[in-house]
Amino acid sequence: LQFAQHGLVEDVAVTLKSTGLPASQLCLEITETVLMSDTMTTKSTLDSLHDLGVRVAIDDFGTGYSSLSYLKRFPVDVVKLDRAFIEGVVTDPVDTEIAGAVIRLAAALGMQAVAEGVETDTQRRMLVQLGCPLMQGYLTARPLAAGDFLDFWHSSHGDSTVADLQMHRSLKRHRRTGIASP
Repeated sequence: LQFAQHGLVEDVAVTLKSTGLPASQLCLEITETVLMSDTMTTKSTLDSLHDLGVRVAIDDFGTGYSSLSYLKRFPVDVVKLDRAFIEGVVTDPVDTEIAGAVIRLAAALGMQAVAEGVETDTQRRMLVQLGCPLMQGYLTARPLAAGDFLDFWHSSHGDSTVADLQMHRSLKRHRRTGIASP
């Protein structure tokens, strides 16, 4: 999704309604660059998405022009800690401290922290020890096409439910129409 797209909030609302996906299950990622551009429009859009119940994540936190004021000014639910700090989280004490500080800050502000780029079990164990059980990276799974995700999910989480099948059909339909980009 293009964040500056006119009608973004309305498109998200229509897509949520047509798919039956609870808004709380949708988390849109934005970069620090988006937060810095046209802050009044950005805040208005984020507030409207938040009012719908959609969650917002700051992607690659800590690599751009991070400002703690973003965490105060914008309705952010998730801080995604950039892989640059995760690569050395086990071997570099500075990376360990930075990762730990961001994880603790997110928790103190009622946000979730997600570690990006986790590739080893040693990194995973360290992140869990630091208080970050949410992570993504090759250790969990390689990137998947939307059509392959449901198969991956069921291989690790069991049988399909009606809701899963409805979501799968909806993803296929929206991929064809271009309304959403799963």
